[in-house]
Amino acid sequence: MIWLSETFAARLGVPWTGVEDAFAIKGEEYRNPPGANRRTLRFELGGKGYFLKLHWGVGWKEILKNLLGLRLPVTGAANEWKAIQRLRELGVETMRLEAFGAEGRNPATRRSFVITRELENTISLEDYCAHWAEHPPGFAIKQRLIRRVAEMTRRLHEHGVNHRDLYICHFLLQQPWNGDDGSLHLYLIDLHRVQLRKHVPRRWQVKDVGSLYFSAMDIGLTRRDLLRFLRIYHGRPLRRLFTEHGDFLQAVEKRALALRAKGVVGE
Repeated sequence: MIWLSETFAARLGVPWTGVEDAFAIKGEEYRNPPGANRRTLRFELGGKGYFLKLHWGVGWKEILKNLLGLRLPVTGAANEWKAIQRLRELGVETMRLEAFGAEGRNPATRRSFVITRELENTISLEDYCAHWAEHPPGFAIKQRLIRRVAEMTRRLHEHGVNHRDLYICHFLLQQPWNGDDGSLHLYLIDLHRVQLRKHVPRRWQVKDVGSLYFSAMDIGLTRRDLLRFLRIYHGRPLRRLFTEHGDFLQAVEKRALALRAKGVVGE
């Protein structure tokens, strides 16, 4: 299967007939995790930047290892392809799909790819908030970003989507931003491990929110900021938050502290 957007196909000028066309692309290596059987390249076409993520067979050994560890293995680009479409359906800002392809039925040997348009003039929240502890932002700016991240996370979980790598480095803020709601565009990226189902189990909600909390621990957030996030995420007033979700809050904090102890860093 090969799918190309109209704009991408027009810029190519020649039809793609197989996955090998994507694997032949040359570009700047952006990410190549050791042992991950995937590789990300940035390339330009017609004056526009694109990201190409290539996947090849992970092998049955890796698939069984993940299954035995109660983790769903990522066996190709189809997962990210479906996740991007789902987020766009939900109104959660994310990457723009330009191409997708896959060949082979055996998940251990299948080759696939996904291409997305480069999100120009953006900065990760990790970088944007890096100096908040020493130089706090204006109240309105911080409040709007907390609200938007909480609303995005809530919308995902309410509609059966969990990210599995939900760190602030995977939220890209469009620049320039004048600080108001109307010009705020926040994109969620790195969706290759996303899980799609009817309902997100509580343990995966805890993992997502706990990972998010861990990644924001050192940017100078106050207890009031954290409570504001949880109030929006749960859709409950503070007086009901602790009585109805006290066990969830404890589990989230435990998850965040465990990640800190391990020194985990988002990809």
